[in-house]
Amino acid sequence: MGRDVVWYLLLLSIPVLVLFHLSVAPYTKVEESFHIQAVHDLLHSGIPTRNVADTLRSEYDHFSFPGAVPRTFVGAVALSGLSRPWIALKAGIDRQWLARAILGIANSFALMSFASGVRRAFGQTTAVWYLLFQASQFHVIYYASRTLSNMFAFGIATVALRCILPEPVAPRVYWRRCRLALFLLTVAGIIFRSELALLLATTTIALFCAGRIDIVRDIIPAGVLGVLVGLACTVGVDSFFWQRVPLWPELSAFQFNVVSGHASAWGTQPWHFYFTNALPRLLLNPLTYLIGLPYAFKKPATRSAATYILLPPLAFIALYSTQPHKEWRFILYAIPPLTATSALGASYIWTRRAKTTLNRLLSLTLIASTLASFLLSNLILLPASAANYPGAVALRTLHANAHNTQPAISVHLGNLACQTGITRFLQKPPTETRLVMAAPAGAGLPTLRHARSTWSYDKTEDPARTADPAFWSPFDYILVEPNEQHTNPGLVASGPWEPLETVDGFAGVAIVKPGEEAAGTVEERVLREFLGERAVDVWEGIRDWIRRRVTRGWWVELRMQPRIMILKRRGGVVE
Repeated sequence: MGRDVVWYLLLLSIPVLVLFHLSVAPYTKVEESFHIQAVHDLLHSGIPTRNVADTLRSEYDHFSFPGAVPRTFVGAVALSGLSRPWIALKAGIDRQWLARAILGIANSFALMSFASGVRRAFGQTTAVWYLLFQASQFHVIYYASRTLSNMFAFGIATVALRCILPEPVAPRVYWRRCRLALFLLTVAGIIFRSELALLLATTTIALFCAGRIDIVRDIIPAGVLGVLVGLACTVGVDSFFWQRVPLWPELSAFQFNVVSGHASAWGTQPWHFYFTNALPRLLLNPLTYLIGLPYAFKKPATRSAATYILLPPLAFIALYSTQPHKEWRFILYAIPPLTATSALGASYIWTRRAKTTLNRLLSLTLIASTLASFLLSNLILLPASAANYPGAVALRTLHANAHNTQPAISVHLGNLACQTGITRFLQKPPTETRLVMAAPAGAGLPTLRHARSTWSYDKTEDPARTADPAFWSPFDYILVEPNEQHTNPGLVASGPWEPLETVDGFAGVAIVKPGEEAAGTVEERVLREFLGERAVDVWEGIRDWIRRRVTRGWWVELRMQPRIMILKRRGGVVE
């Protein structure tokens, strides 16, 4: 197989893995809810042109659940617009999956572009190691399709960082690329994530100190144009959808979280959290930072390039570490340059593997660790993450099993269910037409007829209201946590309720001791769904061989526990 064929297969592995992760875990968490609900509302209701304020308030989710601060509609508008042609081709397509797939493909293209830049700047061997490392990481691949503001910004930032890779181009071309990089970082920071201002600052300073850009020729034009375009997009779009003029959502978020310090309410971490906790998790393969990065900085042949690539993102992380509240997704933009720098070190070792025994051993170790990271990412972390959405599974289960003939069906969605996957995309349309069996007339045979069922959903969270037994009287079904069935006084007094199904969720890992049987429920479910029963048999054989020959009977597997109960009002629903 030619080198180019290997290269293109590795390049295509990025979007393939992103779509695979999306298909295994197609649901969303509460952190992603604003953007995915906004996409739903845009596709379902369109952009109103008459009675705008009333239509938005009655048909759009963000007025009922606005969140602590307003978020931008720019990403949702883009995803809904790009979704419409596909919906026109296939009306029954899963629209939530489609919108997330478009975002995932966009971020995949950004990563592929970055890999191509690494290839042009440092050669194919370095680029291959970059793709191997990137494909075997978990967080970037898994979150590439998730509708977080960070992931809308991620693709733009990755393209910007690709632009400043030291590719062999004419100085004038490189100046234009640097201006484009500063412009893109400015736009992404203004629209999606204000922390990109720090990455913009460190990148600008590094390029200026290296003599790659000029203040008058590059910095000022890129900054001014980026500010104008970014503000025009976000203020124009968001003032309309939030009905507040003028509105700049990221400025509101910055004032709320940083200036007022409310972000600390979500928890604080020590100053070194990003370096000692977040980065090792994001890179996943420990040899990328224990071998790859040190070699890239140690060897004279790669030291200059490594410093040039890595100094801006490392300075960005160091500056951002001064904020008390820290989350790994805030620094995700630094992963492509970190991975590329590690690939420089790995490439140096690989191309000299025949010269010393140490390089040969290190090369084999890097290959083994990359394979281990890939398996960990796709066989352990992915199934574990996919099991974190019991609310979505419970609602899908209810819809599949509720064969009701009554005209109106009311469902209460508990807080945990809403936080673990339920979106408007998963709810039935207000009126659903179905075929039902009609009673025979006289001695005739039963016939099929069309019946209409009206589904309604309630998301009330107020404890004072849910403690009142009268609150529960309108509902035919409820999705609640198992303990709430017995601890909520209003729910207990409103019975009787009949359990229909209990949905499990991820609850950590379990240690399987020698002599104990490994269940492997979650891992086998994913393999069976996507690769078939034969894959399950192969996996069980590999697991048993490892336990027998390597771990001496010990094993680690995913542990599940009941998370959501589906309850039906006894006698209140005709089946």
